[in-house]
Amino acid sequence: MPEETKRINLGIDIGSTTTKLVAIDALTNERLFSCYERHNARQIASLCDFIEQLRRRFPGASLRAAVCGSGGLSVAKTLKLPFTQEVIAAAAAINEFYPDARVAIEIGGQDAKIVFFAHPEQSDNRKTGHMLVSDMRMNGVCAGGTGAFIDEIASMLDIPIESFNFYASKGTKVYEISGRCGVFAKTDIQPLLNRGVSKEDIALSSLHAIAKQTIGGLAQGLEIESPLIFMGGPVSFIPSLAKVFGERLGLAEEEIIIPPKPETAIALGAALSLNILFKDQPAALDPAVALERLKKRIEIKNSESEKNKAFFTDEKQLSSF
Repeated sequence: MPEETKRINLGIDIGSTTTKLVAIDALTNERLFSCYERHNARQIASLCDFIEQLRRRFPGASLRAAVCGSGGLSVAKTLKLPFTQEVIAAAAAINEFYPDARVAIEIGGQDAKIVFFAHPEQSDNRKTGHMLVSDMRMNGVCAGGTGAFIDEIASMLDIPIESFNFYASKGTKVYEISGRCGVFAKTDIQPLLNRGVSKEDIALSSLHAIAKQTIGGLAQGLEIESPLIFMGGPVSFIPSLAKVFGERLGLAEEEIIIPPKPETAIALGAALSLNILFKDQPAALDPAVALERLKKRIEIKNSESEKNKAFFTDEKQLSSF
């Protein structure tokens, strides 16, 4: 099929700290293109960058898109696109590529979730051919047990976040650190630093804190069966994290699934949902129109910011106050 008539499905995942986009062939589900970046609170601007890349890469292609993520609903409304919940998107991706998975753990920037799937032999599964979510647990928007938690620990240890996996992989001893909250973790870590505990051991201990928080705080007693699939940026860029989960759960290497590009797995699921949930719904995306709408949103936001007057216009007013 000529590229100018290629049909492409897009999944757009606007998270609390990152923006993700995945483009797949609408007929074969082959991954064609993907983007992932920290948006630094510039969610709309980062999406504009991705759409510009997409327009250059696939000129004239027929595009359909679905949106998900904690920051995705307003974007979906702006672009008049369907919105899907993250767990549904995750289930779509797992059903397509890893139907044997029993549990999925997704670690995001400021949230974490654990999804339990019904056994394949259950009657509803046999009828539909699709995986059913039997239970799901998710934390609130909080640093505890998430990517932001790792960011905070890296800052406290004064190491680049890009080097966190290196430090954790060199750790040999695990210390007790709270994974419930970044503030609690810092309270545990400072005495360790004062005692001269190595950064490597603290980095490793922090990953154990995340695993402990997810297994105990989110699973809440539900059995975590294998195969276990991991998703999310922290798993992609800190491979030691999945290893730590495996150790704490007593899993063999073959019982752990780490998909290619786990950081974009939810966006991939959103793209797949276009042929499942939104097959007959309007979802066309015209890059030029989308960019115009998104940039208008940025202009409106900037205009509103300019209208907010400063509390004090000069030093004299400040001093008087």
